[in-house]
Amino acid sequence: MTRLQPLLVRLAPILFLVGIALVVAACVPGTNTGGAPGASGSPSQAPLQPASPGANPIDLLAWLFTPIFQALFIVLVFFDRLTRFFSPEGNIVIAIILLTVVIRVLVIPLYRRQLVSTRQMQLVQPEVKEIQRKYKGDRIKQQAAVQEYYRQRGMNPAGGCLPILLQFGLLIPMYSVISQGLTNYDPSAMWHIFGFNLFPGIGCPAAPDFDAAGHVINACLNPVVAGQFPWGLPEPYTTGLYIFGFGISILAIISSLVQVVASRMTLPAGDPKNDDPNIKVQRQMAYFLPLISILYGGALPAGLFIYWITATVIQIFQQYLILGWGGMFPLFGWHPGFARNHQPRFPVKLPELQPATPGQPSAVSAKPVDRDLSSQSTIRPNRTRSGRRGRRR
Repeated sequence: MTRLQPLLVRLAPILFLVGIALVVAACVPGTNTGGAPGASGSPSQAPLQPASPGANPIDLLAWLFTPIFQALFIVLVFFDRLTRFFSPEGNIVIAIILLTVVIRVLVIPLYRRQLVSTRQMQLVQPEVKEIQRKYKGDRIKQQAAVQEYYRQRGMNPAGGCLPILLQFGLLIPMYSVISQGLTNYDPSAMWHIFGFNLFPGIGCPAAPDFDAAGHVINACLNPVVAGQFPWGLPEPYTTGLYIFGFGISILAIISSLVQVVASRMTLPAGDPKNDDPNIKVQRQMAYFLPLISILYGGALPAGLFIYWITATVIQIFQQYLILGWGGMFPLFGWHPGFARNHQPRFPVKLPELQPATPGQPSAVSAKPVDRDLSSQSTIRPNRTRSGRRGRRR
């Protein structure tokens, strides 16, 4: 159980790509009104319609995601209409940022629980290792003692996993909202709730117009801001940045950099040269995993990276309040003065130890200071050979 959370973090990019593939297959709208997505056509060729449950798993998945899609899409449209008070054409980037802030505010309690659980697991690692050393060779007693120790501390090793799953669970519908909601000529059915039109002032085109690449150019919601590229399409489509056939997204690079900062802040503070092997692996993964997003940056819509960058910046601020700088420094040998001996605004404390369960292996070991004194008391005095020879004489 103690390895479940790091494993989820390592598999997150793979799970993300698999989830994107499933949602793309599930959420492509059909040509029939109220029909199951994926029946025919593409997001640019048919009005966006709510999914209906079907006999196959893809239709069922699309139907389950529809309420989440509609909720996120309605809030996005609301913010887009709100920005039209300042600009006649609106600003979909500001709308995405505002939607991201709302989502992150709603999940603050869950994410705080994840941060607290992560930090508590770091704080108890010395004691857990001592328990494992105590029962070395007996795996059953070792696991029972570790579980008993977590019980006495009132900690759940898997407590930080649910927020991680929720984060990626929200990322998948956001992909559909941006890639389909901003590229469809008539998504009006998505803001009709029980037959009530939430935005009667929005008029969508009667038919789509396409460019040479087959992309719709008269989307109902304006996806262009200040004459820049459409935010519902991948960035390389309009910038033309390709290297060895891979589309390069500047937003994906920025997203990777802020993810590196967020990942390193969750690591325990300390000297990277003296870390145990598990911490060293985590530090390496903190560099490697965020860089994966650069590879699929040319395939995902630019607006999704606006969401991800904004969410990560908010995440960094929340981590700073609870974890401080964590393992952010030293960074390539640089350790600034403001990060030395820094104490977070809301530091994490360990729960008080509860009484042990009768019959369970002893889980609470001595304190580190007590162990040092005990080890010193068992060390025999250094008696040289000359002293022994003198006694023999």
